[in-house]
Amino acid sequence: MDPILFWNESALEANRLSHTYGLDTGALGPTQSSRTLAIFHTALYEAYAAVMGNPAGLEVYDAGRPNAPANISAAGALTGTAINVLQGLYPQTSLRPEMNLAGKYAMALSDAGNPPNWGAGVNYGGVMAAYFLAERGGDPNSSDLSYAPPVGRSNHQPDPDHPLQGYHGPKYGHDSKCFAVTKRHALDTPPQLGTVEYNRAVTQVRGRGIASELLGSVVAPSVRRAVDETVIGIYWGYDGAKQLGTPPRLYNQVIRTLAIAKNNTIAQNARLFALVNLAMGDSGILAWEQKYVYNVWRPVIGIRNHDSSMGQTGTTNATNNINDLCDINWKPLGGPRSNDIGKNFTPPFPAYPSGHATFGAAAFHIARLFYGVTAWGNDNLFDGLSFVSDELNGITTDNQGTVRPRHQRNFPRGLWQMIEENGFSRVYLGVHWSFDSFAVKEDGTPDLSKNIGGVPLGLNIAEDIFNSGMKKSSIGPVI
Repeated sequence: MDPILFWNESALEANRLSHTYGLDTGALGPTQSSRTLAIFHTALYEAYAAVMGNPAGLEVYDAGRPNAPANISAAGALTGTAINVLQGLYPQTSLRPEMNLAGKYAMALSDAGNPPNWGAGVNYGGVMAAYFLAERGGDPNSSDLSYAPPVGRSNHQPDPDHPLQGYHGPKYGHDSKCFAVTKRHALDTPPQLGTVEYNRAVTQVRGRGIASELLGSVVAPSVRRAVDETVIGIYWGYDGAKQLGTPPRLYNQVIRTLAIAKNNTIAQNARLFALVNLAMGDSGILAWEQKYVYNVWRPVIGIRNHDSSMGQTGTTNATNNINDLCDINWKPLGGPRSNDIGKNFTPPFPAYPSGHATFGAAAFHIARLFYGVTAWGNDNLFDGLSFVSDELNGITTDNQGTVRPRHQRNFPRGLWQMIEENGFSRVYLGVHWSFDSFAVKEDGTPDLSKNIGGVPLGLNIAEDIFNSGMKKSSIGPVI
């Protein structure tokens, strides 16, 4: 197997196992998953590029990284880098029998043909791994740091079904240095409470994101979640679930499918997976910075508290005529608690922008740029291909222990369809407003002329990193 794909599979397995067993808490959740994968694939890229002499297409990312000795094994360098980074980022998970790093080492050595310069390559990989682990060693964690959201209407509050869930990453974006962007991309203010755009988003998610047991209360079929939408919502889930992990794992799985179909060279995969994961690394930073700038409440709070008499700062309604968009009993379909028993949930961080939308747009668009597709719109990169999400693989169970069916899905409009579908999926789960992903036109289609939501944020991150040549960022924490 291509060594980049081989070690990428190992990193994705570490993500899956850490979330399954609750190991290596510093690598859990969407922000830390994107961080670890960015470190991992940057180190792999630099190790391979350095050993190959940094030819065109494998330019230096970090000018300070250690140079490679002459005549060492590139496969050995990748192996030493991968194993040492995995052990550094996942010290507990790396000991799981499913990881079997000793076995992976033996497989990599066998695949390389047991070259005489293997050991020198492995040693250099260890040096490269140590460099990148140290270089990102000061990154903040995602603990709540005694954070308390600001009081007031439209501000984030915990999921009422999980009131003790805490807050993920309130300072992560603010306190992190960036990976590869040339500036801290920011978003415009989302639609405000009471505006036509906001009320349109409320109406949409109120019917399309409602819990399955409450679907009968949505009288009008035109605003009720359809079968296709339920499938789409679950398909793109990966909400830190057992056996599944997080969205960055899912998007890497999609890129693997594409890379294999394209018969990429090792050099192409080294750069492609570095680009994809650097884009997601910066997406985790910048999306979470914006989340805690705007502190927008999730639908489960916003719909229950839609009337001005509701909530922490509600005021007396003189007529007691409750706004019809308010539903004090409303619940979302929720982030899938897959392979576990319990209630589905709303993620523990503010809604705007959607992390899923930002990660997905950044990952898929930078892959589009890699393959020469620059325009925002449909592409043919997934023609003849299909993808099975681990949420719907015929093995994963729902939150009541029932096995979900296997669903094979194709994308005739390419990676662009994935970007849009991934964004809308969060509305169908009832955990996001549509504007968390993108502004929406009256006909319900995305309006990317506005700098609103995670999709334009992810697109801009991808174009920045790709067009600037994938160089180490000089952008530090917010001062």
